[in-house]
Amino acid sequence: MRAAESGPALLLRDFVNTLDVERGVDRLGTPGELAHWLEDRGLVAGPARATGQDLAAAVTLREGLRAAMLAHHSPAAGPPPAELEGVLERLPLRISLAGGRPVLVPAGSGVAAGLARIAAAVAAAAADGTWPRLKVCRQDTCLWAFLDTSKNRSRAWCSMRVCGNRTKTRAYRARRRAAAPRAQGS
Repeated sequence: MRAAESGPALLLRDFVNTLDVERGVDRLGTPGELAHWLEDRGLVAGPARATGQDLAAAVTLREGLRAAMLAHHSPAAGPPPAELEGVLERLPLRISLAGGRPVLVPAGSGVAAGLARIAAAVAAAAADGTWPRLKVCRQDTCLWAFLDTSKNRSRAWCSMRVCGNRTKTRAYRARRRAAAPRAQGS
């Protein structure tokens, strides 16, 4: 699974993880932070200037991707939010037949092209087989994106040590509380 540990899947994971739900920290809190994030990853050339509209599109894209990754736990969960489709329609993307294989590539430059590169990474991840392995932690207080590299693709939490342990401990305590009244009544 080495190929899955690099490339478009990690870009998508990192983009979704710009919002730390548990701590309430958003690394894309301002247009300047968005431009800086895109620059740091080489998704835009030179110093970029983002607007409030660019930031709104980035947040919609991020949260739509998070919803899609959450649906990877249960394919019957339904499509991602309609807002995501609206953002994707506005991104400057075109199809290139590089090497005889269709590939989405950004057209133009600037922040919109940087966001288009992120959207194009979805198609690239789908092509390399990593898209269905991108998931978010099922713990609703976490929702951290991760790449499920388990053999049977059943990983549910970002970390068994943290979120998995919390979930299992809560379930154990709930079972004990439910059993306590029965034990007292006998």
